[in-house]
Amino acid sequence: MAAFARSLRANAVPVPQIAQKLVIASGKNKGQRPSVATVNREVRRLASRTGT
Repeated sequence: MAAFARSLRANAVPVPQIAQKLVIASGKNKGQRPSVATVNREVRRLASRTGT
């Protein structure tokens, strides 16, 4: 899920649209969509790790 979000963000897709395309694959919330805030945190976290 994180890699897909990162690739969409690299293609300038807005975070709300990324959140609509993602589905949680495992865990308690399996099959649900993450919130925009969760996707935004993940995208920022990934960006800080890669330095972009």
